[in-house]
Amino acid sequence: MRNRLRTNPLVVVGLLAVSLPLAAHHGTAVYDTSKTITVKGTVTEYVWANPHVYVKVDAKDDTGNPAHWVLEAQNPVSQTEVGWSKNTFKPGDEVEIEVKAAKNGKPVGIINNASRIIINGKQFKP
Repeated sequence: MRNRLRTNPLVVVGLLAVSLPLAAHHGTAVYDTSKTITVKGTVTEYVWANPHVYVKVDAKDDTGNPAHWVLEAQNPVSQTEVGWSKNTFKPGDEVEIEVKAAKNGKPVGIINNASRIIINGKQFKP
C-alpha cells in the first residue's frame, strides 16, 4: 500500500513533465501573428509527413537576394480536411502563399487555413 502511495505522485509528475513540452511545441510564439506576408517563388520540396506538412520555396528577399523559405502547415490529416493532398504542390510549381513569418527574420513561416494560396497562377480552392 505504501509503495502505491509513493508511486502515484511520481507517475503524475512524470506525465506532466512529458506533456508540457508537447503543448509548447504547438504554439505560435515564434511567429508574428499580427501581420501576414506573401512568399512568392518556386517550390523546391513538399513534405507530406507527420508531425507537420512543409512547403519549401526558393524566393527572393526584399533586396533581391535568394531566400530559401520553409513554410509549415498542420499535420496531413488536418490539411486533408481543408482540401490539401500529397499532390497539392510539386517541385517547380510557381507559388504565392500568405504566411505568418518568424519574428526573428529568418525565412520561416506558418501557413494557416485562411491563407491565400496561388499555384501556377491559379487560386487554390479545394
